[in-house]
Amino acid sequence: MNEPFHAPPRDPGAAPLADTAPPAGGASPAGVRPSVGAGSPPDAGRPAAGAPVRRGGRRIEADSETVQRDLAQLVLTVVELVRQLVERQCIRRVDQGDLSDEQVEEIGVTLMRLEEAMEELCERFGLSMADLNLDLGPLGTLLPTDQD
Repeated sequence: MNEPFHAPPRDPGAAPLADTAPPAGGASPAGVRPSVGAGSPPDAGRPAAGAPVRRGGRRIEADSETVQRDLAQLVLTVVELVRQLVERQCIRRVDQGDLSDEQVEEIGVTLMRLEEAMEELCERFGLSMADLNLDLGPLGTLLPTDQD
């Protein structure tokens, strides 16, 4: 799922990249004219003639299928977290006894439909419900693993 980052190959004849961190003391990098505001010449802030030019940032190579699947996994994880929180709140309301039998039935049917919809969406994107449970390292997992 997580592929390593590979920087695009550089042209061996290209000029070295300019250092992007400002030097100590806040001065401008060598070869770059500072921007002085609205009255400045049109080329203010651009590299001076002969200065190295940075040719863009690093790019992540990712195919659209992987990006779509990973985005679906992230969105479905958030939706599943909210679904489980709503389910717990509904169960608390039912346990308090302040809902009519009709309301309890409606909540039960709605929660079952939401769970079925989540399973269908996971299947559509080739994910399992376990794929949505992010590992948060020492904090454990995002979603509870035991279903009470």
